[in-house]
Amino acid sequence: MKWTKLLPFTFLLLSIWAQTHAQSFNNLPVVTQKPPLHGKHWMAITGKPLAATAGAMIFTKGGNAVDAACGMLAATCTMWDVLSWGGETQALIYNPKTKKVIAINALGVAPTGATADFFKNKGMKYPPEYGPLAAVTPGTPGGLMTILAEYGTMSLKEVLAPAMQLAEGYPIEAQTANSIEGKKDLIKQWPYSKKVFLPHLGAKREAPDAGEIFVQKDLLETLKKLVNAEQQALAKGKSRKEAIYAANDLFYRGEIAKEIARGCQEQGGLITEQDLANWKVKIEEPMMTTYKGIEVYKLQQWTQGPAMLQTLNILENFDLKSMGYNSTRYVHTLYQAMNLAFADRDFYYGDPAFSPEEPMKGLLSKEYAKERSKLINPNMNDPKIGPGDPYPFEGKANPYLDLLKNWGSASLTAPKNNATLDEKFQESFTAGTTSVEAADAEGWVVSMTPSGGWVPACIAGNTGIGMSQRMQSFVLDPKENPFNVVEPGKRPRVTLTPSLALKNGKPFLSFAKQAGDEQDQLLLQFFLNMVEFGMTVQESCEAPSFKTFQMYSTFGNHERINGGLTLNEAMPAWTRKDLGRMGYKINYQERTSGPINAIYFDWEHGSFWGGSSNHGEDYGIGW
Repeated sequence: MKWTKLLPFTFLLLSIWAQTHAQSFNNLPVVTQKPPLHGKHWMAITGKPLAATAGAMIFTKGGNAVDAACGMLAATCTMWDVLSWGGETQALIYNPKTKKVIAINALGVAPTGATADFFKNKGMKYPPEYGPLAAVTPGTPGGLMTILAEYGTMSLKEVLAPAMQLAEGYPIEAQTANSIEGKKDLIKQWPYSKKVFLPHLGAKREAPDAGEIFVQKDLLETLKKLVNAEQQALAKGKSRKEAIYAANDLFYRGEIAKEIARGCQEQGGLITEQDLANWKVKIEEPMMTTYKGIEVYKLQQWTQGPAMLQTLNILENFDLKSMGYNSTRYVHTLYQAMNLAFADRDFYYGDPAFSPEEPMKGLLSKEYAKERSKLINPNMNDPKIGPGDPYPFEGKANPYLDLLKNWGSASLTAPKNNATLDEKFQESFTAGTTSVEAADAEGWVVSMTPSGGWVPACIAGNTGIGMSQRMQSFVLDPKENPFNVVEPGKRPRVTLTPSLALKNGKPFLSFAKQAGDEQDQLLLQFFLNMVEFGMTVQESCEAPSFKTFQMYSTFGNHERINGGLTLNEAMPAWTRKDLGRMGYKINYQERTSGPINAIYFDWEHGSFWGGSSNHGEDYGIGW
């Protein structure tokens, strides 16, 4: 038979395949590169396939979503998924028993001696990006143990078992192994890091090879000490919760704390035993706004999370659906709305435990958002947009009007506005981390964005624990942000921003992503993809997004690029030209959506849909 006679049959097969495999949005046929995940009993999604397997292992042993999330958190930290055990953990948890969303603040604080003058006297404009002076106190161990103790069902021994197996040795993946090799010159500055990361010291390639069994003896011993402390407490008749907190005490007040402080100070850092002993996890009320009746939850203003809530409030004043997905008007409107919210973030957000008090009631009011929306020029990008004045919207006078007048002036920001959309700037702006999403049939939902202690991490003594680099998120000059100036005991304003949404009083979406200042930008677009354009969760994770750089980076030199815009390569030529005429400085990327990890709750069918972007190593398992 000639091949031409086979064409109709071939097209029929392709048509059937497309109908059975394709998903569609905006009336256009689209095939996602990853299939959506489906589950009836549970869902576990995170930044490493092996770590998602750890979550599945916890579920199959009878754990709930909280147990599984903690197991995945421990595994990702052990695998250096752009974070380590010495970093920080931020989480939102939906409790089906109370039908409330709980916020977990497990971010470390600036140590003793970390003042603005300390860094200025060293000739620094900001705290450093790397090394022992970049470290706030470790938060992730306390965050994991508090979450597990308060809301989980399993022992620490059970939950840490997969991570301990990984610490004994696992086949390291190319992404992390190559990152170690690329950063080895920095790693060699710190003796404990060199010992862990560079097993082939002196060879041409000093980092592990992809697939090589990567062993972390010191970290394994640290995890064993935590489990032993728990088991000894149980043997003495302590409850499950009390025993987990006994392990927590060992970490923050016992021999582990002593070694962290010693190892940090030996390498030039500031963390003391007292800093560790004084630090505690905070269980907080989350921030919330509504968008078209959907409740969207974020952490408080020590994160950038409320900026997404502000943007949603602004966007409620526009008919986004009628603009068309990723049309010129749509991209421009979202970009301008985000600029307004992120300018407020850059000036007003900080640790609410320290004065001055942030004007969050005003910032999150619908009336304030309506006034801000009037500033959007429909025809051009506005490079001069700055923070607004939310104080009248909570019945107060703004004490910082003089700072607002000069904010963004050349004398303050000119050195930071010289950035270009090059690879180094974008790497700093989108500094990675990971995310953890878990849900179960009982109704528990967990959304986490843990981070800190990424490669190249300075390891604290013989603990195997990489210290955080979060100090760089502070500023030293109150003219930039009077709420986020470094002080001992203070938490920096971070980019880490897990998300939960409820609809009709039930979980609707659990979603989070990595990558620094772009997190809430892309989470916003993900959310709108589903709510405004009817995409499935996997389509929303993969759909072409765009990124703005017209806010100050939280990292490095805290630069920004007025009009800086990254578009997906799929954007048509006429849209590119339109946006160029509107004053945007554009570059292009093949994939722009993530990695976003998300769970959608299908109440009509009683099941979960899981989604994960089509780049990076993020993925999950459902059952």
